[in-house]
Amino acid sequence: MSLHPDNTRENRLRRPCVFFYVQHLLGTGHVKRAALLTNAMRKMGMDVHMVNGGIPTTDLHKAPPEIQLPPLRAKDQSFKILVNGGGREIDAQWKEQRCRILLDHYRRVEPDVVVIETYPFGRRQLRFELVPFLEEIHSSTKRPIVVCSVRDIVQARSRTRLVETRDILRTRFDHILVHGDPAFVQFDESYPCAEQMGQQLHYTGYVATPWPPADSPHGHNEVLVSGGGGAVSTALLAAAIKARPLSRLRASRWRVLAGPNVPERVFDTLKKDAGDGVIIERNRDDFAAMLRNCTLSVSQCGYNTVIDLIQSAVRSVVVPFAGAGETEQSLRARKLALHGIAEVLTEGALTPGALAGAIDRCSAQPHPQHRPTLDLDGASRSAQFVLDCWQRHTHG
Repeated sequence: MSLHPDNTRENRLRRPCVFFYVQHLLGTGHVKRAALLTNAMRKMGMDVHMVNGGIPTTDLHKAPPEIQLPPLRAKDQSFKILVNGGGREIDAQWKEQRCRILLDHYRRVEPDVVVIETYPFGRRQLRFELVPFLEEIHSSTKRPIVVCSVRDIVQARSRTRLVETRDILRTRFDHILVHGDPAFVQFDESYPCAEQMGQQLHYTGYVATPWPPADSPHGHNEVLVSGGGGAVSTALLAAAIKARPLSRLRASRWRVLAGPNVPERVFDTLKKDAGDGVIIERNRDDFAAMLRNCTLSVSQCGYNTVIDLIQSAVRSVVVPFAGAGETEQSLRARKLALHGIAEVLTEGALTPGALAGAIDRCSAQPHPQHRPTLDLDGASRSAQFVLDCWQRHTHG
């Protein structure tokens, strides 16, 4: 059974058709956000064709993609080498074929709106298909509205790259939806050209999973260690296991959650290294409730993690990912520290001893009392923005 009603001319006059391109290279945070946005658009009656270019993931089960491209991902956290679903490095012929498949789907769907996740703020490795894709859109007889969907903070770039990004946005995109709250972090703190984008740029609020009202019997009085999707969290999870006997919280039970991108062999090693009082398991559906219950949280500082930490008001130690020159999580961590929400330990200083010390300092503090009130309605507000743009474009 099709996810979408028929695509007749009559229906197309009443509701927009959206072509939503999403590509995750290592983590799954982008996919989770895209799924939430897709669901919000579908609830408003939009005909959304979600295009997943990454490895299929459980984060998409609640918003299954209409289109699955031949999957690719980054080989490692350097993001320099792209591999296919089987782990083999892709070549020019493979890229050309995938680009052709993407363009064929676009021509078949004939969307009213195209949403592209992250690019041109990132995903330069995908220019082999995104540049021809944007050229195809630009030359279309009935050109759709083109929207960039981007998180609250982007990677720091050189001046040349900043200008290049600005020029692509000005010539190939109509709108930029920043999924953040300027009361917490201004977009120009990571993208200095933001002011030059003028009315193209719109804050939507954070795209958050609804906070579950029900409690969970799990997680009480535990130290909860998590690594999100897990692609770059192995060092943190391993250090946490070794930090337990060095911490004043050694008598508490520690629960270590390994994301879906932690390889099975690494997961087995973590279980082997864990002693009594340490539980090693994969990510859980009741994570939010466990976060509320736990004594202290240890995590990285990704987009979804920060939302969870602020909503839960839990004592938190964050170790922002900074591999391959990444700056996004470090800026987000500084904002948490500024609001007194988290103890920050840099990735370069991560050792079992240093982590135990950060945990002990954090555990001696009271629960955060003055949490910032984040705008968390980003999914529905983004969907409403797209719908309003289409209505203005269609009906004048």
